[in-house]
Amino acid sequence: MTGTDLTDALELSRALIRRPSVTPRDEGALDVLQAVLTKLGFVCHRLTFADEGAAPIENLYARLGSGAPNFCFAGHTDVVPVGNGWTTEPFKADVIDGYLYGRGASDMKCAIAAFTSAAAQFIGQGAFKGSISLLITGDEEGDAINGTKKVLDWMTARGERIDVCVVGEPTSQTKLGDMAKIGRRGSLTAKLTVYGTQGHSAYPHLADNPIPRLMTMLGALIEKPLDNGTAHFQASTLAITTFDVGNAASNVIPGSAKAAFNVRYNDLHTGEKLKAWLKKTLDAAANGGHYDLDVRISGESFITPPGPLSELIAAAVKDVTGRTPELSTTGGTSDARFIKDMCPVAEFGLVGLTMHKADERCALTDLEALTAIYKRMLQRYFAAP
Repeated sequence: MTGTDLTDALELSRALIRRPSVTPRDEGALDVLQAVLTKLGFVCHRLTFADEGAAPIENLYARLGSGAPNFCFAGHTDVVPVGNGWTTEPFKADVIDGYLYGRGASDMKCAIAAFTSAAAQFIGQGAFKGSISLLITGDEEGDAINGTKKVLDWMTARGERIDVCVVGEPTSQTKLGDMAKIGRRGSLTAKLTVYGTQGHSAYPHLADNPIPRLMTMLGALIEKPLDNGTAHFQASTLAITTFDVGNAASNVIPGSAKAAFNVRYNDLHTGEKLKAWLKKTLDAAANGGHYDLDVRISGESFITPPGPLSELIAAAVKDVTGRTPELSTTGGTSDARFIKDMCPVAEFGLVGLTMHKADERCALTDLEALTAIYKRMLQRYFAAP
C-alpha cells in the first residue's frame, strides 16, 4: 500500500475491506483508519471494552478540534460472516465493472471511507469553528454490548459531547439519496417454553401435551394487530421465528415445546410495556399451564423529528444528486438507538440492496457521490450562523 492515498474514499474503502473484521474481530481495520485520521490531525482514542461476559471489542473515537459544535460521523467496521455464493473473494476488494466488491462494502466500510475523505477535503479548505469527530465501533453487527454504548458512557464520564450525529448506515433503497432514517423501531426478542408431561401418543389422556397449548398461546399473540402505526412509524409487528419440539419419535408426546418470536415496535410502545402485555396475554391463553418466558429488549424505538438535522441531510443530498430523500423509520436496529440519548441523530448512506449478501458491493459512482454529500453536510453545518 506504499504511496496509496488513503484519504481517497476508494483506496480507504479497499484497505478497510481487506481487513476481515467479522464481529468481534478487528483484524487491524481500526489501525488503518486511525493512521489516516492521525495524519489529518485528529486526536484518536482506542477504547477496548470487555464487560458483561462478552468478547472484547475495539472501538475508536477521533476528534479534530476542541470547540463546539461537534459534528460526529458514526459507524462500524465489523461485518457479518461471509457465507456462501460469492463470485469474487470477499476480502480482496476487487473493482469489477464499476463496482467495489467485498464484505462490508455496503454495510458500511465504504461509508466510513466516504466521511473520512469528506472530512479531509473539508478541513483542507481552511479553518472552521467547531469540531469534527468519528465514533467507530467493532460491535454493531454483534450484541452491541461493548461498542457504541460503552464509548458514549466513556465520553460522558470525561465531559465529551456530540452536538449532532450522522450514522453512515446503508439507508438508500434503490438509488443513492432516496431515503434517510430519522428513527428506528424498537426490537424485542422472546423465547417461550411451554411444559407438559411426556407420554405415549396412544394414551394421550395419561400425558399433558404442551404442543396444543403452545399453539394456542402463539395464536393469542398474533390474533390482533399490535397497532395501526403512527405519524412516523409503520405498524408494529410480531413475527414467530421458531417452533421446536425436538421429538425424534412419532409415538411420544413431548414434555415441552418451544418457540421464539420477535417484536418490532413503534413509539406507541416501550419494551417494558410489551413485556407486561405478553405476560398477561400468555397467562390467559395458558389457562393455568406452566411456561417460561425469556425476553430480551435490544433497543427502544426512537425518533428525531423532522427539523434542522433532516433538513441538513436533505439539502446536501439534493445539492449532489438532485433527489429529496424520504424520511423513514423502517428497517432493523442500529447504533443510532444509543446515540439519540446524547444528541440529535439521523442515518444516511449507500444503497443497501446487497448488504449481508454474497457479492456485497458498492457502485463507484455512489461512493464518489456519497463523499460529496458528506462534504456538503459539513460545509452547510459549519456555515450556519
